[in-house]
Amino acid sequence: MRRTAAVVTASALLALAACGTDEPDADGEAAPSPSAPSSSSSAPAPTTSTATTPPTPRVPEAAGDVTTGLDAPWDVAFMPDGAAVVPERDTGLVKIVYDDGTVVEAGEFPEAEGPDEAGLLGVAVSPEFAQDRQLYFYLTTADDNRVVRRTLTEDGTLGEQEAVLTGIPSSNRHDGGRPEFGPDGYLYVATGDAGQPDLAQDPDSLAGKILRITPDGDPAPDNPDPASPVYSLGHRNVQGLAFDEAGRLWASEFGDQAFDELNLIEGGGNYGWPEVEGTGGESQGFVDPVATWTTDEASPSGLAYAEGSLWMAALRGQRLWRIDLAADGGAVVGEPTAYLEGDYGRLRQVTPAPDGTLWLLTNNTDGRVTPRDGDDRVVRLRLG
Repeated sequence: MRRTAAVVTASALLALAACGTDEPDADGEAAPSPSAPSSSSSAPAPTTSTATTPPTPRVPEAAGDVTTGLDAPWDVAFMPDGAAVVPERDTGLVKIVYDDGTVVEAGEFPEAEGPDEAGLLGVAVSPEFAQDRQLYFYLTTADDNRVVRRTLTEDGTLGEQEAVLTGIPSSNRHDGGRPEFGPDGYLYVATGDAGQPDLAQDPDSLAGKILRITPDGDPAPDNPDPASPVYSLGHRNVQGLAFDEAGRLWASEFGDQAFDELNLIEGGGNYGWPEVEGTGGESQGFVDPVATWTTDEASPSGLAYAEGSLWMAALRGQRLWRIDLAADGGAVVGEPTAYLEGDYGRLRQVTPAPDGTLWLLTNNTDGRVTPRDGDDRVVRLRLG
């Protein structure tokens, strides 16, 4: 069933007039100033915190490459058999990566179009994959950003595609791109403002939002507006979504010139862009971020939850951030800690593997920096 995007009414969500100007540089795509690698460093203190002691923090330790030689990979999503789906943004290819490093090409999306930040982006595995073998992809076409699904056949190739949600505004940057199934069985989809900041505050646009839909593309029935896929608004460019063990949704978001954000997502929440960047929006009815970073420390893409902490992959910052969560279900404890600073270059995604490790995806072959030998790669991290 092909679904075209529905819209949310103004009475359902707060919609304020936007007044920001467009930013000339792509998010996190400029090479950072050279700096010496270090094992860890601290970010500015989170904007909210609790004194509750979290579980003992885990330290990521590199345990070698799972595989190398990927071309601008964008996401890693595991299937029940332990193999991972890895889409390549610029080639439009979908690759299956096995734990032993074997890589098999499963299919492609020739209609996926760049340049810059657009193309074949995220992937999500159906919660019913053992029965339906469905994979959900987010991609940029000549007309829009869209979510489609394809069946992975028993012979390991992708079948015909079916449009799930179309009409998401697109551009060569700020396309969002992360789909993630929640514990409720619905598909959450992160979109960007498509380089038009006003769209983030427009309840009738799917840009600058987090969407929540059924696997067939209909609005989730208990959305803030049941007729609309919009779940939250006021986002600039969300590329990371993660659910913690309490079922809460977290999102990592690119800032403009000042602050990148980690947000705890509430249905119907307005996160302020372009009226507010970083904190200071609560008095205007916006939801403030839980933590912020300067853009050269982060430019965050992927986000994951594992072992009581959130793990955030940074592009321009070229480091992996650990953000500890309180054991009693509170928010952030203490200050985020950075690891692997400069060790692997730009980091696109981090994903928990079935064996308890993390798979870390680099992003050095898309023209922003000089690739290293073996780039791009999937690095296996053990949590010690």
